[in-house]
Amino acid sequence: MLSPFDLLCLAREAGVSTSEAIGRFTIRRGSILKFRDDGACVALDGVRCGVHRGRPLACRLYPLGIERYRAGGDDDRFVTLEAAVGSLGVYGDRGTVDDFLDAQDVGAHLYANGCYAGSSSDLSRTIAATADFDRIVPREFWRCAVREALAESGYDANPLIDATFDLDGFGCARVSDADAVAAHVGVLSEMIRRESHPDILAAAAVMLAVSLGYSPGEVIAD
Repeated sequence: MLSPFDLLCLAREAGVSTSEAIGRFTIRRGSILKFRDDGACVALDGVRCGVHRGRPLACRLYPLGIERYRAGGDDDRFVTLEAAVGSLGVYGDRGTVDDFLDAQDVGAHLYANGCYAGSSSDLSRTIAATADFDRIVPREFWRCAVREALAESGYDANPLIDATFDLDGFGCARVSDADAVAAHVGVLSEMIRRESHPDILAAAAVMLAVSLGYSPGEVIAD
């Protein structure tokens, strides 16, 4: 999975716009890293990562993963993943998990994802204000939202999902990473506030939550 900040980092390291990065490196509208038919990541240049300094959080963390509970909660924890074929699956013989995370510059990604979690809260509030659940069956409403968000083809246009992963059109191109995230979150918040179609909001809420490592069920629970 890729977060909006992952897309920004990939694009900057590759020297392309985020829209170009989406086309080159991702599937599902920017939310998943693309792999070739032989199973290799499309970012590989031979046996080396061609965007190593801009690599996504999942790559930085390996062989660790994040077990997440609720957006904005304090219960997240790091877990050891099953080793990939050809990998020892260890993060070092010495030092702590914190040492490893510092060496991989994970903090910037976690901070950015925390900022985007605020947009998830904005989406939840706006859905509650716009969806008429006296007339719409909530279970069916969210089932359609999950299907729409996670579809790899045949999905409807969704300006909020497009804006979530394509940052360069919102004044983010020539500023620092932290300023880009702040500007982008501000743009998303304004777009969310103005959006009146609950189906668009719900699909965007599911997509954003999944990109940050949460399950669709966390959005529905909110």
